[in-house]
Amino acid sequence: MTTPDFLKEIETVQAEAELLYSAAEVDAAINRMATEITSRLSEKNPVVICLMVGAVIPVGLLMPKLNFPLQIDYVHATRYQGNTSGGEIAWVKSPDMDIKGRCVLIVDDILDEGITLASMMAECKKLDAAEIYTAVLVDKNLGKPRPFEKADFTGLTIPNRYVFGYGMDYKDYLRNAPGIYAVKGL
Repeated sequence: MTTPDFLKEIETVQAEAELLYSAAEVDAAINRMATEITSRLSEKNPVVICLMVGAVIPVGLLMPKLNFPLQIDYVHATRYQGNTSGGEIAWVKSPDMDIKGRCVLIVDDILDEGITLASMMAECKKLDAAEIYTAVLVDKNLGKPRPFEKADFTGLTIPNRYVFGYGMDYKDYLRNAPGIYAVKGL
Protein backbone atom coordinates (compact mmCIF):
# COMPACT_ATOMS: atom_id res chain seq x y z
CA MET A 1 0.00 0.00 0.00
CA THR A 2 1.32 3.41 -0.90
CA THR A 3 1.24 6.22 1.59
CA PRO A 4 0.14 9.78 0.87
CA ASP A 5 3.74 10.88 1.57
CA PHE A 6 5.08 8.48 -1.05
CA LEU A 7 2.55 9.67 -3.64
CA LYS A 8 3.56 13.24 -2.79
CA GLU A 9 7.19 12.23 -3.50
CA ILE A 10 6.15 10.89 -6.92
CA GLU A 11 4.27 14.09 -7.72
CA THR A 12 7.25 16.20 -6.62
CA VAL A 13 9.71 14.15 -8.69
CA GLN A 14 7.53 14.58 -11.76
CA ALA A 15 6.99 18.31 -11.18
CA GLU A 16 10.72 19.01 -10.70
CA ALA A 17 12.02 16.73 -13.48
CA GLU A 18 13.80 18.08 -16.55
CA LEU A 19 12.24 17.22 -19.91
CA LEU A 20 14.95 15.65 -22.09
CA TYR A 21 12.73 14.53 -25.00
CA SER A 22 9.15 15.49 -25.77
CA ALA A 23 6.52 12.99 -26.88
CA ALA A 24 6.93 14.23 -30.47
CA GLU A 25 10.69 13.64 -30.33
CA VAL A 26 10.21 10.15 -28.88
CA ASP A 27 7.62 9.31 -31.55
CA ALA A 28 10.03 10.46 -34.28
CA ALA A 29 12.77 8.25 -32.80
CA ILE A 30 10.40 5.25 -32.72
CA ASN A 31 9.43 5.87 -36.35
CA ARG A 32 13.11 5.98 -37.33
CA MET A 33 13.82 2.78 -35.39
CA ALA A 34 10.88 1.05 -37.10
CA THR A 35 12.24 2.03 -40.51
CA GLU A 36 15.71 0.71 -39.63
CA ILE A 37 14.35 -2.53 -38.14
CA THR A 38 12.14 -3.10 -41.19
CA SER A 39 15.10 -2.55 -43.50
CA ARG A 40 17.25 -5.14 -41.71
CA LEU A 41 14.77 -7.72 -40.42
CA SER A 42 11.70 -7.77 -42.69
CA GLU A 43 12.89 -10.90 -44.54
CA LYS A 44 14.03 -12.78 -41.40
CA ASN A 45 10.73 -13.79 -39.68
CA PRO A 46 12.01 -12.58 -36.29
CA VAL A 47 10.81 -13.30 -32.79
CA VAL A 48 10.55 -9.96 -31.02
CA ILE A 49 11.25 -10.34 -27.32
CA CYS A 50 9.97 -7.59 -25.05
CA LEU A 51 11.94 -7.11 -21.83
CA MET A 52 9.23 -6.44 -19.28
CA VAL A 53 8.19 -4.19 -17.72
CA GLY A 54 10.10 -1.25 -19.14
CA ALA A 55 9.91 -2.19 -22.81
CA VAL A 56 6.14 -2.63 -22.88
CA ILE A 57 5.57 0.94 -24.14
CA PRO A 58 8.40 0.99 -26.73
CA VAL A 59 7.32 -2.45 -28.03
CA GLY A 60 3.68 -1.41 -28.12
CA LEU A 61 4.58 1.64 -30.19
CA LEU A 62 6.97 -0.23 -32.49
CA MET A 63 4.83 -3.27 -33.35
CA PRO A 64 2.20 -1.56 -35.54
CA LYS A 65 5.03 0.05 -37.53
CA LEU A 66 6.72 -3.29 -38.32
CA ASN A 67 4.55 -4.39 -41.20
CA PHE A 68 6.14 -7.77 -41.90
CA PRO A 69 5.83 -11.32 -40.54
CA LEU A 70 7.07 -11.62 -36.95
CA GLN A 71 6.18 -13.25 -33.67
CA ILE A 72 6.32 -11.70 -30.23
CA ASP A 73 7.19 -13.06 -26.82
CA TYR A 74 8.38 -11.52 -23.59
CA VAL A 75 10.71 -12.09 -20.70
CA HIS A 76 10.60 -10.47 -17.32
CA ALA A 77 13.99 -9.68 -15.87
CA THR A 78 14.66 -6.91 -13.41
CA ARG A 79 17.60 -5.39 -11.56
CA TYR A 80 15.80 -2.47 -9.92
CA GLN A 81 12.72 -4.03 -8.24
CA GLY A 82 11.26 -0.64 -7.34
CA ASN A 83 14.59 0.96 -6.35
CA THR A 84 16.63 3.68 -8.05
CA SER A 85 19.78 1.55 -8.22
CA GLY A 86 20.19 -1.90 -9.72
CA GLY A 87 21.12 -5.12 -8.00
CA GLU A 88 21.35 -8.72 -9.18
CA ILE A 89 19.20 -9.76 -12.13
CA ALA A 90 16.01 -11.49 -11.08
CA TRP A 91 14.47 -13.65 -13.84
CA VAL A 92 10.73 -13.64 -13.31
CA LYS A 93 9.76 -15.22 -16.67
CA SER A 94 11.73 -16.74 -19.54
CA PRO A 95 10.53 -16.80 -23.18
CA ASP A 96 7.85 -19.37 -24.01
CA MET A 97 8.64 -19.47 -27.72
CA ASP A 98 11.29 -21.82 -29.11
CA ILE A 99 13.95 -19.52 -30.59
CA LYS A 100 16.35 -22.23 -31.75
CA GLY A 101 17.51 -21.35 -35.27
CA ARG A 102 15.45 -18.13 -35.28
CA CYS A 103 16.27 -14.48 -35.69
CA VAL A 104 15.59 -12.70 -32.40
CA LEU A 105 15.09 -8.99 -31.73
CA ILE A 106 15.38 -8.11 -28.04
CA VAL A 107 13.69 -4.80 -27.22
CA ASP A 108 14.38 -2.89 -24.01
CA ASP A 109 13.52 0.58 -22.78
CA ILE A 110 17.05 1.65 -21.83
CA LEU A 111 20.64 0.56 -22.27
CA ASP A 112 22.09 1.66 -18.94
CA GLU A 113 24.89 -0.44 -17.44
CA GLY A 114 24.32 -3.17 -20.05
CA ILE A 115 23.96 -5.99 -17.56
CA THR A 116 20.39 -6.99 -18.44
CA LEU A 117 20.97 -6.95 -22.20
CA ALA A 118 24.26 -8.86 -21.85
CA SER A 119 22.45 -11.48 -19.78
CA MET A 120 19.59 -11.70 -22.28
CA MET A 121 22.03 -12.06 -25.19
CA ALA A 122 23.77 -14.93 -23.36
CA GLU A 123 20.41 -16.59 -22.72
CA CYS A 124 19.42 -16.35 -26.41
CA LYS A 125 22.79 -17.81 -27.45
CA LYS A 126 22.28 -20.63 -24.97
CA LEU A 127 18.87 -21.28 -26.57
CA ASP A 128 20.59 -21.46 -30.01
CA ALA A 129 19.09 -18.40 -31.68
CA ALA A 130 20.53 -18.08 -35.19
CA GLU A 131 20.82 -14.28 -35.08
CA ILE A 132 20.32 -11.84 -32.22
CA TYR A 133 19.60 -8.14 -32.61
CA THR A 134 18.87 -5.55 -29.94
CA ALA A 135 16.80 -2.40 -29.88
CA VAL A 136 16.59 0.20 -27.11
CA LEU A 137 14.54 3.34 -26.93
CA VAL A 138 17.26 5.12 -24.92
CA ASP A 139 21.03 4.64 -24.68
CA LYS A 140 22.53 6.24 -21.57
CA ASN A 141 25.97 7.76 -22.09
CA LEU A 142 27.78 6.42 -19.01
CA GLY A 143 31.24 7.42 -20.15
CA LYS A 144 32.69 4.06 -19.08
CA PRO A 145 32.85 0.53 -20.53
CA ARG A 146 29.91 -1.80 -19.96
CA PRO A 147 29.33 -5.51 -20.67
CA PHE A 148 26.94 -4.66 -23.50
CA GLU A 149 28.15 -1.61 -25.37
CA LYS A 150 25.76 -0.78 -28.21
CA ALA A 151 22.33 -1.84 -29.42
CA ASP A 152 21.73 -2.54 -33.10
CA PHE A 153 18.84 -0.05 -33.08
CA THR A 154 18.77 2.98 -30.79
CA GLY A 155 16.13 5.67 -30.56
CA LEU A 156 17.70 8.39 -28.41
CA THR A 157 20.84 9.07 -26.38
CA ILE A 158 20.73 10.61 -22.93
CA PRO A 159 23.32 11.88 -20.46
CA ASN A 160 24.15 9.85 -17.35
CA ARG A 161 20.99 10.83 -15.44
CA TYR A 162 18.18 8.85 -13.84
CA VAL A 163 15.23 9.04 -16.24
CA PHE A 164 11.56 8.08 -16.42
CA GLY A 165 8.80 8.00 -19.03
CA TYR A 166 7.97 5.82 -22.03
CA GLY A 167 8.43 2.67 -19.97
CA MET A 168 11.26 3.80 -17.71
CA ASP A 169 10.24 4.27 -14.10
CA TYR A 170 10.93 6.04 -10.87
CA LYS A 171 10.27 3.56 -8.01
CA ASP A 172 7.78 1.68 -10.26
CA TYR A 173 5.87 4.88 -11.11
CA LEU A 174 5.92 7.41 -13.97
CA ARG A 175 6.43 4.84 -16.77
CA ASN A 176 3.47 6.53 -18.47
CA ALA A 177 4.95 10.04 -18.47
CA PRO A 178 4.45 11.73 -21.87
CA GLY A 179 8.13 12.33 -22.57
CA ILE A 180 11.53 11.32 -21.25
CA TYR A 181 12.45 13.17 -18.08
CA ALA A 182 15.56 13.35 -15.89
CA VAL A 183 15.02 13.22 -12.14
CA LYS A 184 16.33 16.30 -10.34
CA GLY A 185 19.41 15.42 -8.29
CA LEU A 186 19.79 11.84 -9.60
